[in-house]
Amino acid sequence: MSLNPDIAAFLQLVGNGRASGKRVGMHELSPEQAREQFDQSSLLMDAGGEDLALVDELQLPVRDGSLLEARVYSHQPLKAGAGRPALLYFHGGGYVVGSLDSHDSLCRALASMADCVVLSVAYRRAPEFRFPTAANDAQDAWNWLVANAQDLGLDSTRLAIAGDSVGGSLATVLAAQLVGAPVQPRLQVLIYPVTDASRSTSSIERYAEGYLLEKASLNWFYNHYQREAGDRLDPRFSPLLGEVSAGVAPTLLVLAECDPLHDEGVAYARHLQAAGVEVELKVYEGMTHDFMRMGAIIDEAEEAQQHIAERLLEVFAAR
Repeated sequence: MSLNPDIAAFLQLVGNGRASGKRVGMHELSPEQAREQFDQSSLLMDAGGEDLALVDELQLPVRDGSLLEARVYSHQPLKAGAGRPALLYFHGGGYVVGSLDSHDSLCRALASMADCVVLSVAYRRAPEFRFPTAANDAQDAWNWLVANAQDLGLDSTRLAIAGDSVGGSLATVLAAQLVGAPVQPRLQVLIYPVTDASRSTSSIERYAEGYLLEKASLNWFYNHYQREAGDRLDPRFSPLLGEVSAGVAPTLLVLAECDPLHDEGVAYARHLQAAGVEVELKVYEGMTHDFMRMGAIIDEAEEAQQHIAERLLEVFAAR
């Protein structure tokens, strides 16, 4: 299928900016410049967020004594003992860019549509904090959420994890680490995740340039996150290279057809299924990477959010 015409028009604007010299590829920028550009483009793509009763800032302690910034979303005030379900969310951005703000409206939408509390975590970014800091931060955020669930009015038996792009990678690495743990996520939602940073694929070559996320930018991201090239072979960096237990949480995998990460997403779905994990694979035709945050451009963003919310409602309702 061809590229969605509304996304094609948006990409044409991006291309015009690059041709005029007003905009350059992310891989040609410093991390600080890339973060600024990412935040600016987020404002262009985003439709704005839902009004919620509660959007609050938190700080979560992690293993080295640092504090992570986090944000909690709920359409009703938190009340100890209320027993509400919750979603732990990790934003995308190649481990280098992305923030609580860039994914604010997505988290608001999921909190409203799925009738749950959403906790979005600002894991520490590269190159200031390299592998495996982000993965460790994700695990520590889960442990904090479980330990504080009752005080927050959450039901620790009704938790799920999610993330987009490298946030999806962090979510599935966490899901693998939680096999056999006392508290299990009911669902992992992986939105166009990075699953293999160690090699190229047909989709990386096919959509190498001009489809928002580019091959050169992927390498730029990974180089900033890795300590050395061998890190890319670690399952915490490339979960497709790791062994999978049948005890891993059921999985909703949301992919975009016109995305460099498409093929490794499909391969990961098969990898999970081969281990006996329940997987729903949903591929959105004509979409590019990051389409879930393009509510100002395409209707499919809300459709995908609604599909995720329906799955969350379903697993949270199960007893």
